[in-house]
This record gives sequence, C-alpha cells and structure tokens, in this order.
Amino acid sequence: MSVKVRFAPSPTGKLHVGNVRTALVNWMFAKGQGGAFVLRIDDTDLARSTAEFEQGIEDDLTWLGLVWDERHNQSKRFDRYEEAAARLKAAGRLYACYDTSEELDRRRKVQLSRGLPPIYDRAGLALTDAEKAAYEAEGRKPHWRFRLDGRRVAWEDLSRGHAEVDTASMSDPVLIREDGLFLYTLPSVVDDIDMAITHVIRGEDHVTNTGAQIEIFEALGGPVPSFAHMPLLVGEDGQALSKRLGSLSIAEMRDKGYEPIAITSHLGRIGTSDPLEVGESIDALGASFAFAKMGRSPARYDTADLDRLNAQALHAMPYGVAQPRLIELDADLGETFWNGVRGNLQKFADVIEMAKMVRGPITPMIEDPAFAQAALAALPETIDETLWPVWTAAVKEATGAKGKALFMPLRLMITGQAHGPDMATLAPMIGRERIVKRLSGETA
Repeated sequence: MSVKVRFAPSPTGKLHVGNVRTALVNWMFAKGQGGAFVLRIDDTDLARSTAEFEQGIEDDLTWLGLVWDERHNQSKRFDRYEEAAARLKAAGRLYACYDTSEELDRRRKVQLSRGLPPIYDRAGLALTDAEKAAYEAEGRKPHWRFRLDGRRVAWEDLSRGHAEVDTASMSDPVLIREDGLFLYTLPSVVDDIDMAITHVIRGEDHVTNTGAQIEIFEALGGPVPSFAHMPLLVGEDGQALSKRLGSLSIAEMRDKGYEPIAITSHLGRIGTSDPLEVGESIDALGASFAFAKMGRSPARYDTADLDRLNAQALHAMPYGVAQPRLIELDADLGETFWNGVRGNLQKFADVIEMAKMVRGPITPMIEDPAFAQAALAALPETIDETLWPVWTAAVKEATGAKGKALFMPLRLMITGQAHGPDMATLAPMIGRERIVKRLSGETA
C-alpha cells in the first residue's frame, strides 16, 4: 500500500515551529517511503479563516521545500460532512444534546465532588421527542455528540508502540456545535477516508483523541489509518516551549535570516538518534527519516542549535547557490570573495558588511598614527594573493610588532572591524588604492 499523509493547518494564524514540525515529519515520512503529501486547509471556521493566512501557509511550506502532491480546502466539502453526519444520526451514533455550558459545568462539579470522573452523562440520549420540542420552543439549538462504544481501542503506534485508550473513560465528543459548525474531528475523519490517507502523524497530545476517532472511522465504514504520535517539543530547559518560542512563526524566522535547510534539519532531527547536523537537502532528510530513530522523550528545541546549523549551512553553500542572493543584496564580488567570507557568516545578510569591508566606504580605526605610516611605507607596490604574508612580514621587520599587536591594528585600519574573514583573502580584494587611503586616515 502506497503511503499517503496529510497536513491540515487552519488558516487562522501563521505557521509556527510546532505545527511546522508536524508538517515536516509527515513530509519526510511520505517522501522517504515514496508516498504522497497532502495539504488540506482546515477552513471550516469561515468566520476566522482568511485568504491571507492561507496564502501564508502555502508560502511558508514552499519556502521550506515541503511541496505538496495534493491540495484541498475543507470549506469546499461541507456536503460530504453533512452526508456523514446524516449516516451517523441514522445509525444512532450521533445524537442531539441541549445542555447549556452552565448546566454541563454544574454537573461536572457535582461529579468531581463525589469522586466521579467528569464525563458527560448522556442526558441527551434519554430525551423524548416532546422534551426536544420543548427545548426547541425555548430557542435552544442542539449540539451533536458521537456515542462512543465504551471499550478499549488499541492500535500499534509507529512512534509509541502498542497503545490503548478506554473510551468508557471519555465523554462522547461533540462533533457539531449549536450553530451548525463542524468541529475538527468529523471533517478530518471523513477527509481521511475520502482521500485514502494511510498514516496520521501528529503530536502525542492527540493520543486520547485517537480512540474516539478510530470508532468514528469504523462507524463510517472506512479503513482505519495507521497512527504515529510524536513526543512534543520542549524548550532548552526541558519545560514546555515558552510563548515566545512556541509561537515563533516561520515568517519571522525567515525575516531573521534563518535558512530553510537549517530550520528543517533542526526540527527534523531533534529528538532522534541522528546527529544534529545540517542535511544536504530536504530530500536527503526525507530519505534518512525513520520512526525507529525517534526517542520517547520530548524533543528539546534550543535556538543555539538552530543558530549553529544556520551557520553550518552558509559555510557549506556553493557560490552558484549563493550568487542570485548576493546579486539581490548588491554584494556579489565574485566566487573568491564568497568562498573567503562564507565561513564567517551567521546569517546570509552578514555578507553585506563583508562586501563593505572590500569596496567601502570604510572609516579606518587608527590608534597609532606612527604604526599606520610604517605600514603604509611597507605596503608592496604589486598586489596579488601573496600581499598579506609579504606585507605583514615587512611591517613586523619595520616596527618589531608581532602576533596580535601586528595583525589587529592592520585589520582595524583597513576593515574598520576587529573581527572578520581571513585577511589574506580580503586584503588583495580591497586593493592598493583603498588600503593607501585607509592607512592615511581617509574614509574609502
């Protein structure tokens, strides 16, 4: 059976690290198995869903390289959900309830005070037609609950191993609200059946829901997919992701200068036995993915790891890949320049400052004018790849300076910065004319 998975975000906000990890693991599993990845927009909440957020989801996934094989909007499929609801009502599995939130809350408190589990008492099942009509006359609208079998539902979880949920310990889930809005569960199950989804991959916070959903699959006569429930993300301190990090959107990460392959390598490999190194490509990440590599402990999200992977991705980036972006930033000074500076980049935009060191304008930092004059006098007439070793040797002989006392003043005078790329690469590119001006104290 060919693998087919889905990612079903709601277009009510931006994609963030948590739900992108879910999308990524689905994509990697499918591609590693030669299967298909379905993007299913969960826009059944018409009041909150927006075209802007929907476009943002597509843009973010495309930027990350998570290209989908099929795309659907749930808002176009209400007729299918109505049909499924009608079948469940006819089978006695979907029943009307008129309880208000205040009544439900009062009953829960009573149950808890008696040491009983706070689950729905199925009062709606006992209603007569006359009682329902009376509620309707009051202006009450029903919400609809799915009647669970109340049994142990078991499955073999790809991530957790053997799993069981006792649906007798659960409230019958609400599938349709009083205003007629379908909640997530019924459309999700109907779509999984219609779209032949073979594997549902999500966070372990959905384990309990799976018991009820398997019963809905069976009640609708559809094949039950395989399930995988991943450990959740936690922060570097082992606690739940802070609001600041947990809500960090992919759009914000892109604006901060993170590379797509750094983000996907980070999210795809934390919590696994694979080394936390940047992948060669998104396809290589998919080819190497296996649930057997995924641990049971929460995956630790550490921004320091992401920063390291981002730098690693830039340090290995070939000039041919970088060149279009260099042109866009007006920082394309050739392959030798790129190869010389990429090892110092943390974010791609850092290259702008590197290019400025070469072509200026740079205001030199001259702390010792006499040293600057000695360096100027020792500057070779011919500028080539041997400039830096030849020149520094001459300055050392003329001034007696060595080590940091030799190299740091020269760097400050001709780049204006205390740190940066190898001067043996930069100095010939800067050229004699600019070096002379800078050693003379001019901005050039």
